Amino acid sequence: MSRALQVLAPGLQTTVQDGGRTGWRHLGVACAGALDPDAARLANRLAGNDVDAAVLEIALRGPTLRFDAPARIALVGARVEARFDGVAVPCGRPVELPAGTLHLGAVRGGARAWLAVSGGIALPAVLGSRSTDLRGGFGGAHGRALRAGDVLPLGDADAFDCAAPRAPAWWVDPRHGDDADAPILYRPSPHPCAHALAARAWRVDPGSNRQGLRLRGEPLRADAADGVSEPVAPGTLQLPPDGQPIVLLADAQTVGGYPRLGHVIAAHLPRLAQVLPGRTLRFAPCDAATAQRLACAARARLARIALMLDAHPAASPLFRSLARSP
Repeated sequence: MSRALQVLAPGLQTTVQDGGRTGWRHLGVACAGALDPDAARLANRLAGNDVDAAVLEIALRGPTLRFDAPARIALVGARVEARFDGVAVPCGRPVELPAGTLHLGAVRGGARAWLAVSGGIALPAVLGSRSTDLRGGFGGAHGRALRAGDVLPLGDADAFDCAAPRAPAWWVDPRHGDDADAPILYRPSPHPCAHALAARAWRVDPGSNRQGLRLRGEPLRADAADGVSEPVAPGTLQLPPDGQPIVLLADAQTVGGYPRLGHVIAAHLPRLAQVLPGRTLRFAPCDAATAQRLACAARARLARIALMLDAHPAASPLFRSLARSP
């Protein structure tokens, strides 16, 4: 039997995302994909999906969704106020739901969360990915954020009976213990202002989006762009003529003419997905060895979580009939 989600209310900006669109940057096609790929993969693992299945990325306030059949879900990222037909739904764990309505409200303690549903969002892949490219206007649900009335098909998943929401008592938070106020580390470029970026605080502009975080503060000295475009990628720090830096994110263009101040390290890119408008950010330069060490530590932490889930019987969909908390 086919399964689907009906969008009753879309939230502020809810998009379909997966691991991103690779192999097309030479043609000017952005990566897109979840702003925190690790959170999306963990949500999929908890829901019993392939780690690269398509999920919903929720920004600031979530959607209201109607399930036409029982499903297993998982919410990972910032905490979301979630209720299913009036019953509170926890985050960071697999939750089994009967057919009914899931209301996702405000996102707390960050900007975004990721919702995985058993079977994954089964919209057609475009250039090898189901991710929504908002700048290009393709992928996902017609290349845009969700709208009321959208119907999202779900992939095949194990069927089960469920009369009320049920979830285990344990939970997983891959960012637990992180210092949200710690500086964002970056590898500085040879640009004269590359180290000056770290000498002052920056406020996140409300005009920021999935293409990039716009920073506001005491301007850096900036020369006019010379018009020569160079490759850029998610994490690149650009310096426009107004002296207010931009940190490129998943929907970033593939080339740009602004001078580059450096590149945010891979281990700290997921932190940028949770930065709210008006938040103050600080940056600190680091060397390649530090960037590699932190990237390895981040991968190791996620690998430990995966081993725990594989080893814990109650964490496996195969053991969903075991005792669970209400």
